[in-house]
Amino acid sequence: MRIQQRHSTGSSWILGRQRSLMRWIALLVCLSGVCWMPSSPVQKLLAQDEQPVADPADENNAVEEETSGSQSEDTPIEETVPPKTALDTLMDGGAVGLLILILSFAAVGMMVEHSLTIRKDKIMPEMIMQEIEQLIHQGQIDHAIATCTEPSNECLASNVMLAGLERYRGSEFGFAEYKAAVEEAGEDQTAKLYRKTEVLGVIGAIAPMMGLSGTVLGMIKAFNKIAETQGAADPAALAAPIGQALVTTLLGLFVAIPTMVAYSFFRNRVDSLVSEAGNRIERIMMPLSRRQQA
Repeated sequence: MRIQQRHSTGSSWILGRQRSLMRWIALLVCLSGVCWMPSSPVQKLLAQDEQPVADPADENNAVEEETSGSQSEDTPIEETVPPKTALDTLMDGGAVGLLILILSFAAVGMMVEHSLTIRKDKIMPEMIMQEIEQLIHQGQIDHAIATCTEPSNECLASNVMLAGLERYRGSEFGFAEYKAAVEEAGEDQTAKLYRKTEVLGVIGAIAPMMGLSGTVLGMIKAFNKIAETQGAADPAALAAPIGQALVTTLLGLFVAIPTMVAYSFFRNRVDSLVSEAGNRIERIMMPLSRRQQA
């Protein structure tokens, strides 16, 4: 009986040990299954340990790229403005620029006219001078007067000699007075030529003044823009009046400089041609005083 009791006691102890071992094995299996599940906390910790450490410089570059990308998306694309042509620049001058342009056309017209009329062959044509000289030497004063009065022969020299010949023919002391008549007629004809060139002088004087007036008007418009916006004017809004100020000044100078050069040139030409014509007329009229003395 004791042996059977000992045997049963040993069997029950072994059986209890086996059951306890099986429980631990089952517990370990369950724990291992939980640990290796994809969404388990253990797997998350392991994944965090396996991820590489991000470089701060790479993070900064990524942030800058994102910022620049967002700015480029928010900022509108600026439209390119085509460059202005010379005609557009002239149109920026406004009404004052148009007036200066009209003055330039007038100046060019006067330059062309003076180039055609203030010449030696127009002031003292050689054929007329020789014909009158021959008639005076031959004593044909009436024929010489008729030659000078012909419309086709009208010029500065013929008008001056006509005054001397008429004084010589109509006065008792014509041989002594014709020189005074020639001098008076010469001064009148020279004054006519000078008055023709005065137009260029006037244009050359008022063109820069008109350009200055356009400058003043442009600056007034610019300051009015600043006053309307309380000192926060858009530069694009100020560009038009300031451009008008500069364009009108430039146009005035462009017209005045060549006009004054032409004015000085033609006045010098008048002086030279009148002096040459006076010397030639004096030689032609010289026989009148000699004939009376004889």
